[in-house]
Amino acid sequence: MEKNVVVVYPHPDDESFGAAGTITKLRNEGIPVTYLCGTLGEMGRNMGTPPFANRETLPLIREKELANACKVLDIDYRLLGYRDKTMEYEDVQEMAGHIKGILEDIKPTLIITHYPDYAVHPDHNAIGAATIEAVKLMDKESRPEVWAQAISKGFVDELGSPDITYDVTEVFDKKLEAIFEHKSQAGGMINTFSGETPDAIEEKKAFQKRMSKEQFYIWEYND
Repeated sequence: MEKNVVVVYPHPDDESFGAAGTITKLRNEGIPVTYLCGTLGEMGRNMGTPPFANRETLPLIREKELANACKVLDIDYRLLGYRDKTMEYEDVQEMAGHIKGILEDIKPTLIITHYPDYAVHPDHNAIGAATIEAVKLMDKESRPEVWAQAISKGFVDELGSPDITYDVTEVFDKKLEAIFEHKSQAGGMINTFSGETPDAIEEKKAFQKRMSKEQFYIWEYND
């Protein structure tokens, strides 16, 4: 059993869309989880549906949403302080050193992050690369295991079958509850799923089918 888990993604809501089911399973086993969030998603295009934010207020709103989602998931979070949509321009070694210092403080046995080059968004790829490098900089004897999440289209064709697949159907309601805390980003989805109309029910079923599996690759260090 893991002793402590750290999830490292770049945006508020990545933890909910990407790994809320896995996080819930871990917490149900009594394992502490901390989310290291790279940015506040201040460059996100969604300002609410209908709009209730602007470029000045959006980061404050998104941090509040993040806090609420983490409360739902019963996890801690820390902000890494990077700027949304610019992480690919950060020095990888500097980011790795920053992340390494936090990991050495928390002392996780498992880290979950994005798989570089297979995570669609440049921020996803950048923080995945920096996190993997951070662990590489640690003493071999004390390195936590790293699970890397690929989400780009056709990743299985290039990387093969994931090493870990969790069917999170049993805890999907908790995952959806966490996602819905990110109202500025998920407002349209909330409206679509609301009510008991046949269309709403079918939309929710289709979304659950797409999002009910969380898959990861165990990162292999060859040094």
